[in-house]
Amino acid sequence: MAFYSLAQRTTATATNTPSWEIRSASTNKPKIIEMGLVQASAIAGMYGIGRPGAIGVTPTTPQTFVTEDAAGAPAALTTGALAWGTAPTQPTFFDRKATLNAVVGQAIIWTWPRGFDIPISSSVIIWIISTAPVCDVWAVVDE
Repeated sequence: MAFYSLAQRTTATATNTPSWEIRSASTNKPKIIEMGLVQASAIAGMYGIGRPGAIGVTPTTPQTFVTEDAAGAPAALTTGALAWGTAPTQPTFFDRKATLNAVVGQAIIWTWPRGFDIPISSSVIIWIISTAPVCDVWAVVDE
């Protein structure tokens, strides 16, 4: 198994919308080891993490995770998406939630020592439960 990471800046800020989606491929089942976000402006935000009811369709500019291992590691299969032709739907339940104050730099880091599975051809999302600012997000996955 190899560790891969990705950091992106979100664009969504509206209530009840997806902010970031971590997507597995049809040939991998990654585990999220760490996921975090930092608010980039002074707006309070409420966030939830979970598996969407339906994954996003046609992500517009998915980014591939980058290896944390030495040179020569295989390319990652896991991707991150910020926008879609059809957005992912709200999770039935959230595995984690956080509410952050209206302060630039407010942050949360979630960790899963044994990993948080992303099923094959599926995803995990950060969902905006209540209006939120643009955020810097990141995750570390084990493929």
